[in-house]
Amino acid sequence: MQKQSLSRFQPYLSLWAAAAALTAVIGLTAGGLQARFDVVNEKYFAFFYPWQTRDPSMMAYVTTWLGYALHQVAAWSVIWAAQRQKPKYSRDFRWFNWAMVAVNLAGFAFHWAQTQLWYDGLAIAVPEVTSQGSVILMLVFVLILEAPRRGLFAGKKVKFHKAFLDAVRRYHGYLFSWALIYTFWYHPMENTFGHLAGFFYMFALLSQSVLLFNRAHLNKWWTFSLEALVLIHGTLVAIYQGNDLWPMFFFGFAAIIVLTQMHGLGLNRRVRWLVAGAFVLGVGLYYGLSGDLVRLNEVVRIPAIEYLLVFAFYGLFMAGYGIKRLAGRTSRPGK
Repeated sequence: MQKQSLSRFQPYLSLWAAAAALTAVIGLTAGGLQARFDVVNEKYFAFFYPWQTRDPSMMAYVTTWLGYALHQVAAWSVIWAAQRQKPKYSRDFRWFNWAMVAVNLAGFAFHWAQTQLWYDGLAIAVPEVTSQGSVILMLVFVLILEAPRRGLFAGKKVKFHKAFLDAVRRYHGYLFSWALIYTFWYHPMENTFGHLAGFFYMFALLSQSVLLFNRAHLNKWWTFSLEALVLIHGTLVAIYQGNDLWPMFFFGFAAIIVLTQMHGLGLNRRVRWLVAGAFVLGVGLYYGLSGDLVRLNEVVRIPAIEYLLVFAFYGLFMAGYGIKRLAGRTSRPGK
């Protein structure tokens, strides 16, 4: 029985170990980058990314965009080819799973070499907000994707149109792949705490693409851990950077766990009430003892943005869907 229990966790333990090993490679090999490259290391204004060279070379531009494009197209191609076969979810590790392993390892190797030789990532060409925005977009669509199973607010289901949910299910892999690979190539493979924590989280998230059409892809505790890890990552990076925004990340993402994510885990009512009570108590103690109750709005900023975006995207889709149906009716003969 114990052997069978351990085998259930084997895929996830392997993926966490792989993410840690790749992160360790970065940490052990990036020590000399600052000595070899003239890195800005100063934040001149909001959303300015300091980890870029003062005078990026043409090869830096060419190699970072080429590497990103090859990595992205290869990942999308595997998803497309796998979907064309219309496979059922299985415990088997099939050709497209191995293909995605190869694609992501090749992307890692290319980006590692590109950082060592020319340093700069996509940050030299696009603002930091695009990298942060791509991850937020992914988290928003996870809320939509999981809504039929766990609801959106305290387990309550939202009746999204079937066409909307079908589109999200069919194309979410392409969107998530773009969000992660774009963010992966945005940053040079530096060994600061923030970079290493971010790369570890990205590698864990990218492992979901490796589990394409595998039953492990659907495990509720595995997917919850990937979602919830943003709370730990965002909070620790904010603390490390020395700003006072960590409560916004900690309580904001914790609020989403309490409102939505924990309701897909099969927890009984008592446990859910205990989690919710601990959250309310934590918010009250922190902001009450700090004497800065004006900052209570930090708790709702992240949830407000994510839930508003859920309904904004739903509204945009339904507007386009309605226009398409209306155009179809008017184009029929006799109409």
